[in-house]
Amino acid sequence: MAISFNNCSTFMICIILLLPAFSFGTENYYSKATFYKTSDGKGTPTGACGYGEHGRYVNDGLVTAASWKLYKNGVGCGACYQVRCKDEALCGNEGVKVVVTDSGEGPGTDFILSSDAFAKMAMHPKLAYRLFPKGVFDVDYKRVSCKYGNLKIKINEHSNYHGYLAIVPFNHGGYADIIAIEIYDVKSYKWIPMRRSYGAVFDLANPPKGDLKIKIQIKEGEKTKWIHSDKTMIPDYWKPGSIYETDIQIP
Repeated sequence: MAISFNNCSTFMICIILLLPAFSFGTENYYSKATFYKTSDGKGTPTGACGYGEHGRYVNDGLVTAASWKLYKNGVGCGACYQVRCKDEALCGNEGVKVVVTDSGEGPGTDFILSSDAFAKMAMHPKLAYRLFPKGVFDVDYKRVSCKYGNLKIKINEHSNYHGYLAIVPFNHGGYADIIAIEIYDVKSYKWIPMRRSYGAVFDLANPPKGDLKIKIQIKEGEKTKWIHSDKTMIPDYWKPGSIYETDIQIP
């Protein structure tokens, strides 16, 4: 219900009334969350985003599988969300900040949290054990940034220097989505678009040789832009499994 300043005795009273609405942001959504039932509570070893083992331990293991609408055919990989349980008797106001590393959903749920993340929603660590028997909680959530630092590029293990390059960008902030990636060919002076193979994995057959520069298209809210560096992101004679840190930061 809208609050009119005419109905408030003073301007200060109006501000106090409005504070709860702004304290958790204006882009809140409502859904349900459950947790991984795997033996270690960290989800599948691979994950639909292609992060591999890294996807189980990033963000101190506070990770989640997201429903199809949040996974967005892989565009949602690496996104960060603040998720709050709505059970006032068991759950705290802060909730937990999680990173999308997989795709999955249950009946009415948008999040399948790691057990560590699920427990983090408790009002107090000593109450965490009481969350698990309930299994599913009503939650509210919003998109946030995880603020890691510089973007990193991993060369996917299936890459082959002589004819196939697949990369996985990670460590981006999580508030903006990575929409597209292009590689610069110094011989033709052209940017070559990569294909989103699946999840966060982008690939290219017969990639250019030599040091590689990359530009990345991101979408933050309704705004889309390209970002790149003048420095080499992937050195010549790269090897599958290698990780290269860039000087780019993504919100």
